[in-house]
Amino acid sequence: MTAVVQSPAEDSAPKVAKPAPPPGQPFGVRLAIGLLGVLLAAMMSGLNSRLPSLGQADFLGAMGFSKDQGSWITTWYQAGELMAMPFACWLSVTFSLRRFQIIAQIGVITIAVFLPFIQNAELFMGLRFVQGYFAGSLVPILMMSALRFLPLSIRLHGLALYAMTATLAPNVAVWLAAVFLDRMHDWRWLYWHVIPLGLVSISFVYYGIPKLPQMRSRLKEANYFGAVCAIFGIIALTITLTQGIRLDWLDSNFIRGTMMIASGLLVLFLWSEYHHPTPFMRLQLLSRRNLGLGFTLFFVLLIVLASGVSFPLQLLGQTQGFRMEQLASIGLWVGLPQIVLGSVVAFLLYQSWVDARVLFSIGLACIGSACLLASNVTSEWMTAQFVTAQVLQAIGQPMAVVCLLFLATSVVQPMEGPFVSGIINTLRALGTMVGGVLIGQIMVVRNQFHFEDLLAHWNTASIYETQTSTTAEWASELTKQAGILTGEDIFTILGVAAFVMIPLVMCLVYIPAPKVVKPA
Repeated sequence: MTAVVQSPAEDSAPKVAKPAPPPGQPFGVRLAIGLLGVLLAAMMSGLNSRLPSLGQADFLGAMGFSKDQGSWITTWYQAGELMAMPFACWLSVTFSLRRFQIIAQIGVITIAVFLPFIQNAELFMGLRFVQGYFAGSLVPILMMSALRFLPLSIRLHGLALYAMTATLAPNVAVWLAAVFLDRMHDWRWLYWHVIPLGLVSISFVYYGIPKLPQMRSRLKEANYFGAVCAIFGIIALTITLTQGIRLDWLDSNFIRGTMMIASGLLVLFLWSEYHHPTPFMRLQLLSRRNLGLGFTLFFVLLIVLASGVSFPLQLLGQTQGFRMEQLASIGLWVGLPQIVLGSVVAFLLYQSWVDARVLFSIGLACIGSACLLASNVTSEWMTAQFVTAQVLQAIGQPMAVVCLLFLATSVVQPMEGPFVSGIINTLRALGTMVGGVLIGQIMVVRNQFHFEDLLAHWNTASIYETQTSTTAEWASELTKQAGILTGEDIFTILGVAAFVMIPLVMCLVYIPAPKVVKPA
């Protein structure tokens, strides 16, 4: 038997939280199986969000929905997902973790069964909204469970598993989309894939997670005013972000209205949470440097992580016309190594000679270098040309995410775990959404700029050059080259952002590595 102690911090470092006491439920095989079920549920949530987006063109064609209707389907799912984040941990404590987790999974599975048969677009949107809420509830529970049930000697490995929901599931989803669309030729599995995963997860959770008493007395103390403000504010914010590019932002009266509603309601929500005696998220925790600054870095990091797989897929799909099967290798290059690398990073963090801030910085340097390498993209690049950049992404992503989670959670008391989980997962969902919107907006602006610049050069080209190709061929080539130049711009911006974060990482409070020692 071993005991875990925290090595003393440097005298100059602010005092950090004391280690958590041993969990009430002894950690053993049964509890490990239960936590595996919670992990599978969180992975299922990530896949359920990513796969339908990757296969949206096939799905819309099969269902007869328009592109605009498809954009609203995505909007409503993301609204439900983000809406769940602030409240999931509070609800899981109130109604017991096992009960709430299983109910959420049943909701995801049940809706998935019927979705491919829904021919009405509005009904489809409504069901995806509800499914998004259930699926969004599953990810915060994973972090809360890791902090609650895992002994300190292996807790960092639990945080590495949580990090895989951001580094593994979204990337492996590309390969799964290729399997469903180009090999099985059945788009319905974009939604049905949650059924086998969910059934296995439910059985694991039911068997392994301890049955805890409900705490319904908390219902009398809840911040209902804040909850109402948050629900409608989050819906308005999601609509603003996801529909802003399509409706041209402030040129649309509708977007101006949703922006004003979101701003007002979310300010009221944050104000009420800050002053409420029993909030859903304890915002005062953000005054601790490793939480306030750390979560700000996490938000920016999520935007930068779009450079790993999402944007290369988008770029190659636009410029080369590739389908999922041709792009699957990009996702696997980044995704599969996460199964091992996350635990390797956790192992390093247990070594007394390792400074998590330095390891975090090395991870950011790898990500930034990958972006700058990819900024050399040309019209001749295929998936093979991205290999070096993807390898650097695969190494850098777990180093950055796991180290950040360690630095943040080490200043948290055990009873504060649900509050921290709610905050970080809300930022996680919002950061991913903002990253997609930001890249989309840059693509629109820079693509137009480069196209007009290339068009000006084409207009001054020699008569011979213009006569050797038709106008349509020239227009197609100009569009492709504008897309390539835009890709260079975006990779450069994201790479610079990664390097700019490094000095800020070194401003975080030093956290000494936990040590496992044998008692005398």
